[in-house]
Amino acid sequence: MLTETAYAKINLALHVRERRDDGYHELETLFAFVDDGDKLTARSSERDTLRTVGEFASGIDDPFGNIVAKALGTLPHEGGLAVELDKRLPVAAGLGGGSADAGAVFRMIEQAQGQLPDDWQARAARLGADVPACVRSRACIGRGTGTELEPIENDLAGTRVLLVNPREPVPTGPVFKAWDGVDRGAMPPGSVRAVALNGRNDLEDAAISICPVIADVLTALRATAPFLARMSGSGATCFGLYDSSAHMAEAAAAIAARYPAWWQMSGKLR
Repeated sequence: MLTETAYAKINLALHVRERRDDGYHELETLFAFVDDGDKLTARSSERDTLRTVGEFASGIDDPFGNIVAKALGTLPHEGGLAVELDKRLPVAAGLGGGSADAGAVFRMIEQAQGQLPDDWQARAARLGADVPACVRSRACIGRGTGTELEPIENDLAGTRVLLVNPREPVPTGPVFKAWDGVDRGAMPPGSVRAVALNGRNDLEDAAISICPVIADVLTALRATAPFLARMSGSGATCFGLYDSSAHMAEAAAAIAARYPAWWQMSGKLR
């Protein structure tokens, strides 16, 4: 049996630049990954199958057309794989959940086959802009639409992180349409810590205009005194970074006590 975690993706910084000729926006983002997320298992089978379970399984409208099934179809592998996806991450949440699931499938097939095809990054990019970064699930810089990856010194590995989502899905498309179109400049240079602390998320205001409770989540996180609190991706999930497990646990308990309906996940940056 093969097992993988689809590590939750967060954008420690997300700078939206000029619009490209293809209609997409040029992006500069700092990807980071939490050491928890969806869980996938796979067994040998006569053909590829997918079963989705877990708290957020109902958020996947078409399990046979979802990105996990597409990932199975895009990579050569001997025989079939019966995959079970335990959907623990909320859908349309800024955590790259589907992309993380696809990345986990790539790693499972790598386990089974011994290696990935030489063109795995191109195959991953065809599934979604976040998928190439999610295959390795290590901190990196993403440019272009997010598929052009660059390594970065990760001096935040092991940092405690708390994820909070108000349980309101926020599709990416409307957030980009609500963005004010102002190019506020390039992402700063430096290590992961430097980019995170000196960067920004240009989609925060646009996402809050669509889902105002995001502002409440950020306020709640900042009240717990993390050294950084920010929205991830296009929302609605926000994160806080803490210097100790005790501080993070206190923050999680305080937010849960005041907002018991909100979803939380805690862990460490990989």
